[in-house]
Amino acid sequence: MHSPTLQLDVKSSLLRKIQTRTARIAIVGLGYVGLPLAVQFAKSGFAVTGMDVDESKLARLNAGTSYIQDVESSDLRQFVAAERLTGTSDFSRLREADAIIVCVPTPLDRSKKPDISYIVAAAENIQASLRPGQIIVLESTTYPGTTDEVLLPMFEQMGLQIDRDFFLAFSPERVDPGNPTFRTGNIPKLVGGVSADSTEVATVLYRTVVGRVHSVSSARTAETAKLLENTFRSVNIALVNEMAQLCRHLGIDVWEVVEAAGTKPFGFMKFYPGPGIGGHCIPLDPYYLSWKARLHGYEPRFIELAEEVNSHMPDYVQSLVGEALNSQRKCVNGADILILGVAYKPDIDDYRESPALRLMQKLHRQGARLRYSDPHVPVLPFLVDTESYILQSQPLDAASIAAADLVVVVTDHRAFDWQLVADNAALVVDTRNALAAHRDCCPTFHL
Repeated sequence: MHSPTLQLDVKSSLLRKIQTRTARIAIVGLGYVGLPLAVQFAKSGFAVTGMDVDESKLARLNAGTSYIQDVESSDLRQFVAAERLTGTSDFSRLREADAIIVCVPTPLDRSKKPDISYIVAAAENIQASLRPGQIIVLESTTYPGTTDEVLLPMFEQMGLQIDRDFFLAFSPERVDPGNPTFRTGNIPKLVGGVSADSTEVATVLYRTVVGRVHSVSSARTAETAKLLENTFRSVNIALVNEMAQLCRHLGIDVWEVVEAAGTKPFGFMKFYPGPGIGGHCIPLDPYYLSWKARLHGYEPRFIELAEEVNSHMPDYVQSLVGEALNSQRKCVNGADILILGVAYKPDIDDYRESPALRLMQKLHRQGARLRYSDPHVPVLPFLVDTESYILQSQPLDAASIAAADLVVVVTDHRAFDWQLVADNAALVVDTRNALAAHRDCCPTFHL
């Protein structure tokens, strides 16, 4: 039986290590969330061990070469040389860590249900090395209850007890790839523990690396808040996507409508229409929330309707492509179509869940001859049904543009020369209003 004094010693000892930067940090998962977080802890003076199953990532990290756009190789080289940051696939080293932060993917399965297998795999590795005096924080987006319903029982199976021996919390990632203003260090951090002591320890941990930490009453609250953040975006994007389709029927410019409504200084927030949603958050997170709601007998119809609207936007763009080509007495079958931008948002190299992929699949099935240009994605694996292709980005020059029967603007990268496009394109479908200043230069179809 542990005494209250021993409990206090475990907590106070861990807090002292964190505050003096002598705590060892382990980051499990070195992707778009984990690597920037590992660098941020190293910048703050901690010794950090990054853990991943991808040996190619580990080799690049240990060589001081970044594979994430928002992380500078110079930072990696500096911290690797100073032995403040190292990568390994040896998960037994989790026992050395005082703080373990899990940043693994949380995809959906084929039936759109949450797949937390990566979280469970990480937890099994932690379970095997768990010792008194550690804090474990889950950052992976997941459904409410994962931290205390899945992780806590796994760790307590080892004979250790929450607060007495270890601490457990949830702190959702809030990474916005490619955002030059908001980075890991200045994005407010949300923290909720499965107990008050766990919340306190996690709060102290994150205050060493970020400017502002907001603590909530429970891990479930923090898990739900993360899902609300992205469901809010999904719903509002769906609203403006539906408005775009309505405005087109009415012969009204939706872009002008959004800008006009945006002049109101209160009660309105500007969202813009587009060809669909992409990335690892907005297309997935609402499903985590609605799945959990249905388990409790509640049907979240509004959330699911937003997902339906957004997921059908590539179909709507496909119809615009057909309409545009028909206006020139051409058909999709055999048409040379140049796609501008395949990343899911401007100025990044991430094409996960990009609407460009779904649109290209649909046009390929119709017999279109597809090309693409994206300075951030030089090579694109492209899967249609059972066939796989490797496409290469083409340089955006006058000849490449002029050779296309149709140019489709999917991602409005700042690197694109829109004047060049306007001067040389025979026909354009513009899903991002990128050619707003050049509407008189060539026939253009807008959302």
